[in-house]
Amino acid sequence: MSVRKIYYPQGVCSQLIEIELSDDGATIEKVQFVGGCHGNTQGVCRLAEGRPVAEVVALLSGIDCRGRGTSCPDQLARALSEIEG
Repeated sequence: MSVRKIYYPQGVCSQLIEIELSDDGATIEKVQFVGGCHGNTQGVCRLAEGRPVAEVVALLSGIDCRGRGTSCPDQLARALSEIEG
């Protein structure tokens, strides 16, 4: 059974991120953003799916959107970091 997580992002346009990981929690199987810039979040999801959690966290952490101190990709990295514990 895969690991599922709902994350409520802060400081960005998207309202929710749904994440599904492999049984062992090491690989991202599916990501879906609700809200935000649809084209950009779709791209982030497709690039993240099938990759190891640690790799995606390293790639996306710290990305800033318009001086907010965070972004939708950064919020995904934060959600994944919470899951990793």
